[in-house]
Parts: sequence; structure tokens; C-alpha cells
Amino acid sequence: MRLKLFLPTEILLDCITEKIIAEGIDGLFCLLPKHIDFVSTLVTGIMTYVSNNKSHYIAHSEGILVKRGNNVYISTIRAIIDDSLDNLVYTVDKKFQILDEKEKEAKTAIAKLEAKFTKLVIELAEE
Repeated sequence: MRLKLFLPTEILLDCITEKIIAEGIDGLFCLLPKHIDFVSTLVTGIMTYVSNNKSHYIAHSEGILVKRGNNVYISTIRAIIDDSLDNLVYTVDKKFQILDEKEKEAKTAIAKLEAKFTKLVIELAEE
């Protein structure tokens, strides 16, 4: 099967695979080359795909998986690929720390803007 993983800004993965194990809203499932055409909404998690008899892992956010013929298409907002599950968990933790820091910075910037806006409105009301 040909597996293509799409992110909003790029095709993260385009490879030949023998098997895909993923989790949809109805639970875990496995796709093999002769599986019937299939569509599933993916839940956030880690999927496995086997290529050249070696397992690879993809941590991903919610998304959609479509198997049509010999092609499997996955579309998601975020995904990270690694050959080692331990490395993947470490990388995901680091990425979430970075996202948390960026979120805190954004919230601080918004709070400052709100404070300045409120101050300007009060000053205008006093004039």
C-alpha cells in the first residue's frame, strides 16, 4: 500500500507500507493491502506502520484516514514520525512544552493588549 500523510503545509510522509495500525473513534483497527476501501475518523494518538518489515510510529492529532484501492491517505493538523517509540514520546513531550510556552506568551500578550485597550476606553470616557 502507498501511505501518504498530509499536514496543512506539507506532505509529511509518502511511502510503501505493508500494514497500518491506527485508532479511530470506534477503536483500534489494522489495514492490510487487500483490505476493502475504508474511511475512519482518527483520534489523537500513536499509529504504527510497517515498511520493509520494520515498525515506524506516528504521533498525530485528530484526523481522517481514507483507504482507497492500494492508497491510504491520512490528513491531520500535527504529526511527528520516529522509528523508536521511546524517542517519539520524548519528542512529543518536548513539542508540547514548546507549545505550552508559546501559548503562555500569547496569553500574556493578549492580557497586555486587553489592559491597554481598557485603559484607553476609560481615558476616552473621562474626556
